[in-house]
Amino acid sequence: MPELFTFVGYFLPHDMSHETHKIVIYITHMLLSAGIALVLVKSAMSNLQLVPKGTQNLMEAYINGVLQMGIDVMGKENARRYLPLVATIGLFVAIANIIGIIPGFEAPTAFLEFALTLALVVFVYYNFEGIRRQGVVKYFKHFLGPVWWLYWLMFPIEIVSHFSRLVSLSFRLFGNVKGDDMFLMVILMLAPWFLPIIPFALLSFMALLQAFIFMMLTTVYLGSAVVMEEH
Repeated sequence: MPELFTFVGYFLPHDMSHETHKIVIYITHMLLSAGIALVLVKSAMSNLQLVPKGTQNLMEAYINGVLQMGIDVMGKENARRYLPLVATIGLFVAIANIIGIIPGFEAPTAFLEFALTLALVVFVYYNFEGIRRQGVVKYFKHFLGPVWWLYWLMFPIEIVSHFSRLVSLSFRLFGNVKGDDMFLMVILMLAPWFLPIIPFALLSFMALLQAFIFMMLTTVYLGSAVVMEEH
C-alpha cells in the first residue's frame, strides 16, 4: 500500500532515501503542530477581555477542563502546579493528531519516535517529581505495597508496571493514529476527498479522544507520584 500523499513530500527530491524522506516529513509536521499551538495561544492572549469570546473563550474552556480533571485526581494545589505541562501536552497532541486528517498532511503522532519521546518526557518527569516531593526512600517504599512479607514480590512487579507505562503511552497513541492514517488512505482511494464526511468526523473524534487519553494518563501518573497515602 502506498504512503499518504503530503504537500511537503511533493517538493522533496525524488532521489532522497526513504529514511531521510520520513525524517523530513516527521520534523516538518511536528514543527507545524507546535507552530499552530503557539499561534492559538498567542491569539487567545493577544486581547484578553473580562467576558471572553472567540479563541480566548475556547482556550479558557479548555484550561478549565484540564484543571478540573487535575483537581479530581490530585487536588487543587497539585493540579494548578502541573497544569502548564498537562495542558501543553494535550493541546500539542490534539493538533498533531488533527492535522493528519487533513489531506496533504501527516500526523507526527503516527511516527513512533514522536509518541515514544512524549512518553519518555512524561515518564521521566513524573518519577522526578515523585522523588523530589516525597524523597527517594518514601517514593520507592511506595513500590513495596502494604504487606511487608510481600515486599520481595511487589517491588519488581511495580518496577515492571511503571516501565510498561512507556509502552502504554507511546504505542496506544502511535497505534491508534497510525491506524487512522491507514483508514484515511483507504477512504481517499475509494472516494473523492470531500465526499466521505462521516469518516472524517469519526477520525476527528478519534484524534481528540487519543489526545484526551494521553493527557488523562499523564495526570493520573503525576497524581500517583506526588500524592501518596500512608498505608
